[in-house]
This record gives sequence, structure tokens and C-alpha cells, in this order.
Amino acid sequence: MIKNVLLVFLVIHATLANSESASKKWLTLNGRRPCVIARGGFSGLFPESSDFANQMALATSLSDVVVLCHLQLTKDGVGICQGDVRLDNTKNIAMVFEKGSRTYKVNGQDLTGWFAIDFTADQLLANVSLVQNIFSRPSAFDAMLPISTVDDVRSSNPPAFWLNVQYDAFYTENKQSVTNYIQKATRLQGVNYISSPEIGFLKKIKGLVNKAKTKLVFVFLDKKATEPTTKQTYGSILGNLATIKTFASGIVVPKDYIWPVNAANYLEAPTSLVNDAHKLGLEVYASGFANDFTTSYNYSYDPSAEYLQFIDNSQFSVDGLITDFPPTASEAVACFAQYTDIKPTKEQALIISHNGAKNPFLAAAKNELQNNRNIPQISQQPFRVKDGVAFCLDSVDVTRDTTAAASFMSLSTTIPEIQDSAGIFSFDLSWSDIQTLQAQLTSPFESKGGLPRNPANKSKGKFLTLAEFLELAKVKAVTGILINIENAAYLASQKGLDIVSAVNTAFGNATFGKQSTQKVLIQSDDTSVLSKFMNVPAYSRVLYLKDEISDAPRTPVEEIKKYADAVTLPRFSIVPTVNGFTTGTTKVVNEMQAANISVYVSVLRNEFITLPFDYFSDPTIEIATYTSGIGVDGIITEYPATASRYLRNPCSSNSMPDSSYSIIPAEAGSLLKTVPEETQAPASSPTPALDVADVVDPPLPAVTKPASPPPASPLPATSPHSKALQNIANVGLSLVAIMAFTLLSLMCN
Repeated sequence: MIKNVLLVFLVIHATLANSESASKKWLTLNGRRPCVIARGGFSGLFPESSDFANQMALATSLSDVVVLCHLQLTKDGVGICQGDVRLDNTKNIAMVFEKGSRTYKVNGQDLTGWFAIDFTADQLLANVSLVQNIFSRPSAFDAMLPISTVDDVRSSNPPAFWLNVQYDAFYTENKQSVTNYIQKATRLQGVNYISSPEIGFLKKIKGLVNKAKTKLVFVFLDKKATEPTTKQTYGSILGNLATIKTFASGIVVPKDYIWPVNAANYLEAPTSLVNDAHKLGLEVYASGFANDFTTSYNYSYDPSAEYLQFIDNSQFSVDGLITDFPPTASEAVACFAQYTDIKPTKEQALIISHNGAKNPFLAAAKNELQNNRNIPQISQQPFRVKDGVAFCLDSVDVTRDTTAAASFMSLSTTIPEIQDSAGIFSFDLSWSDIQTLQAQLTSPFESKGGLPRNPANKSKGKFLTLAEFLELAKVKAVTGILINIENAAYLASQKGLDIVSAVNTAFGNATFGKQSTQKVLIQSDDTSVLSKFMNVPAYSRVLYLKDEISDAPRTPVEEIKKYADAVTLPRFSIVPTVNGFTTGTTKVVNEMQAANISVYVSVLRNEFITLPFDYFSDPTIEIATYTSGIGVDGIITEYPATASRYLRNPCSSNSMPDSSYSIIPAEAGSLLKTVPEETQAPASSPTPALDVADVVDPPLPAVTKPASPPPASPLPATSPHSKALQNIANVGLSLVAIMAFTLLSLMCN
């Protein structure tokens, strides 16, 4: 049953027939496009070299994808595919054969674990199952799938097959012959690539394979590691590439051999390795690619950007990419490399940058406005400070995105109408106070295991007033702008601030209400705020429905129509998830669009920890799912460059004019069907449907100036203070100091 469902899923994601565009010129050794090498199949999703992993790699990748198997030998000489010489890291073997652990010397190091050479193929295939060994990947398929033999992988009919022999010296020392196995494998099955980090093995096998059909490739390990045959470090061997040409046609190198990354996690200048190897006639394959590994900040958590760095620069292109996520490498090669931007069409979804790519400050704003396809959402909330200046910031609480806590902790307070936690609020500061603060570029995931965002620019830029932002938008001639307004009722009744008038005045001064070339979106979670903008035809009103919903019945939708032209929905209101898997698609988008209400989905992010497994840890697949698959009218994203690249590329269409590959949206719920019901999490409480009460808000209160504090009472004339009173005063001051220190400690924690 599980396999049948998987096959349906694979058909949905099948690629088109191969027909590489003749117009593309690559800087590879042979001038052809780089190949995609699937390490253990689609090992980023399913256990390495399992049947599911291999089938998925074939169905979601370029039609000439290479499937790589790390060869290990059993006690009776059967080849199995397994990345580590020890089986206990990716198998449940320790539970099955509790007393099977042994210690061997492998390349000079003592390793303890369960080794294939201690078990027959029948013992392993009949009793041992595969598990994922990387925690960010789904564990739902653990203990479901058996070990794959080399014959099993070959029977899936990959277009090309790669055997990597990591431990020939170890097997030779233990009376096993990898060479004999390879001779049999190449004669009976055909192997397109054989690689190894051992020079002695490659020299030994060189005369035993058909050079026209099988390429020999030398694998570089860590530069400080020692190569078993020559006893040299791999770093020293790198300095004499000419010797490699005598026994191999190519090399595999870790990706930082080509693009080094410094201690701060930023890219350095590329090395000359690829060009040096190409001059000698050696192909270069880069290894170590995975969508769910933390990479250089230069890539903005976008795995496609990293692949493009290796294949689409003006200096060189590697000849192949070895990856755990072959569909993402395929889209980089077939869709994004060497394509110039195509002209956007009216039918394409809008790209709305969430708070200026999550950096609501002048430097980021200017960069975002360069791309006039975006509708910048720089101004999440145009708050008026207490002296009447409206400025742009993500939240009314300035604690998170600025350095306010260091200077204005005495102003920290709790306002239940706005948020549960204490904060320092912008309306309690003057504009001159705001200008003393530094920006703090933060990540929503820093408290969940890291993933900071561009720390080198954490405090760069200055704050924009609303007037400055509108002027910048006009100068850059962007497609449009979005202004989000929140807490209007509280500001009016408690702080005497009319945020609606502030926005109207700023837009009037900028003449946005008298033009139609630039789209203006006024967004609010309050229908009473939106009603204040109904008399300006140039403005589109957007209702922000913050809470997740499962359905949008006719009556509340009709109420929305009275106030808004569009809605912004959380992404899980459109594609719900459970334990990292999508469960299906709601009808909410269709129900809104049937009433002529546009739908924007919020908020999309690149970080892999926010992506359901159905999207392959690839933000491009999520974008494709919401735009090409579901048909939302716009996406609100903190990484607009990723969305822009997809929507400006021919792969965003289901019909490719000159390429073999199309980026297929995820079929929500299909991957979950491959998980046995007995291992799935129990169903959670259903998300409620939208109700009229969720839509209609009471009228905005009148703007009321806050009452002035009562004047201080004059101190009565008294005799000089006694020591007792002085001691009481000192105790009082001490208590205040203790309370302030305690509050500061709580805020810092």
C-alpha cells in the first residue's frame, strides 16, 4: 500500500523528457551542463540508498541524474550501499544483533561498532532496517525499509550509476576483495563512475575497467587527513594535481576546497582549483551539498543560491554536484543557471517583502526597492512616536529589533491590549529617542537552535520615517507598497495618537491617492481601520486574518467583502501541517477568490526548519506550491530574492520552451500517505472555520489625549530628617534598585 501511494507521488513529480537547450554554454570541462549526483538517492528525505530514496531521486531530478552508492561488503562478499563502514549509525542493527559490536582499525584509527563484514547478506537483509541519522530529516520512515544491495539500486534503472569505494585497504586487511567485486559488477551490471579516496585502489582498478564506459575519480577528504597509500595529507596531494591525471579522469572535492568559508561564515574568494584541474583535463565534482545544512550567510538560507555559486559564475563551473537533495540541484542547473530574467506577467503572484526582507531600515529598503517586481512591505506598522513622527518598524515593541533595552529599560511596561509580555513601546519614546537606537537584525529562529541572519549587517542602516519610505518608493518607481496598521484603537483611546490620520496625511503629501501606476495596499487586522480608506479608489484594502482557519463560509466572506479587497492569511490556513508533513489543502483560497477577494499568504521564510518535509527543505518548492499550485495572488516573504528568481524564470510555468525540467508544486498530503497510519501522530483538534465575529470590529474610538499626571504636592515644612526617616528612605531606594535589577535580569533572560 505504501509503495503504491509513493508511486502515485512520483508520477505527480515526474520530469519532462530530456532536451537540453543548445544555446547554453557551460564552463565545465566538456562544455556540457553539470551533472547532478544523488548521494544515496534522495537521502535528504528517505534513508540513504533505500528503495524510496532511489525512486524519488529518479522521479524528481533531471532525467540524466547519477545515483551514487557507497559500497560496503558483507561477510559473504555481497555489495551493499551504506555511507559509513559502521552500520549502527544508519541501521537498527544494534537492536537486532545486540552482541555484534566489534573494534577494527580503519585507516589507522580504532573504530567500534557493527560492521558489514561480520554479517552475511541474508542476516542483514532479513533482519535489519534503515533509519535516518540526521535529526532535521523525517524519522517517520525509520525501520520501514530494508538495506539495499548494489543489485537493488541498479534494478531501479538509474540513467547513470556511481560506486564510491571508501575503504578498500580495510577490506583487503580483512580478507575481502573489493577489486574482485568491482570486476564482477562492471562486467554484469555496468558502472559509469568508480571513485575512491585511496590512490592504490584506483591504480589497481585502472587496468580492469573499460575506460570508455567507466570513469575513475579520486576523492579528496579533509586536507589534514592522510591518504592510506602515499601517507601524504590530502592537502599536499592537492598541490600536485598532475599526478592524479595518470590514474583518474576526475576528482571529488569538498565544496570549501572551491569556495572557502571564513570563521565568520562568509565566503572568501574562490580558489583556482577548478580551472587548474580543467587545464589538466580533470573533471571536478563538488561534494557536501544538502538543503538542511547550515551554509554561508551569503546564500541567505537558499540552497539554490549555493548551487548557482558553483555552476553559474563567470570564472568556472564544476562538472557535477553531489547532493542529498537532487531535485534542488536539478532546478539550479536546468532552471536558474544562465537564464536572464523573463518579463513578469499580470497573472503572476505579487511578491511582498515582509518588512523589507526583515530589515526595516534605510539600507535594506533601498536594496529591496531596486527590484520593482516586489511590493515592499517595509512599513509593518507606521507608529507615531509621542512627538508625532510616524516611522517604520516591525512591532510597536522596540525591544526586539532595536537596542532600546540598554537605554530605556525604565520605560518597560506591560500592555495586555497589545501583548502579554512586557515591552518598551515606540509611542513612549520621542523621535530623537528613536534616532539614538541601533537597528538589530534578528531571526525568529535564534532561540530554536541558532540560524542567525547576516550578523555582519546586524546593526547597519537607520530608521525610516513614513514620509522617507514613501518618497523612496516613488523615486525607485516600485510596483507598489504595503502599509500595515495595528493597534489603532488603543493608540487613539489611550495615547491620543491618530495613526489613521497620520497615514492619510503622509500618503496625501506623497500624492499616492491620485495615481494608479503604483499599487497601494493598506493592511490591518481591524475592519474599522480599513473602512477609513474606502473613499480612496487608488488604495486596495487588505484584511489581516492572523489566526489560522480551516474554512471560510459564505457569511463571513461577505462581511470581509464590505471592508476589504484582499486578505492576508497564515500559510497553515491554506496548507495545514502535522509533525512536519502537510496534510492537504483547505478551500479557503477558492472561497475567497470566488468572492473576488485576493489572497496573500504570510509569512514565507527560507530557513529549512520552517519548511514541511513535502517541500524538500527547499523554499522554492514552497513558493511554487502556493503560486503555481494553489494560485494565491501574492506571497509575503522575508526573502523576496528567492521568490523573484522563481517567478521570473521559465520553470515557474508548467510548459518549458527549451528545457527538460519543470519545478512541480508539492501535492499536499501525498508524502504523509507513505507513512504507516500506526506510526502517525494522533489527529489534533480541528482548526475552527472563519466566523463573522472574527471579521467585524467595533468602530474606532475618538482620539483622546491622555490625562496629564497630577502636579506634585508641595512638601510640608518639617524639622530636619531624623536618622530613622533617612534609614527608611535608604531602604526604599534599595528596594527600587533591587526591583529594577530584577526586571532587567528577567528582560535579558
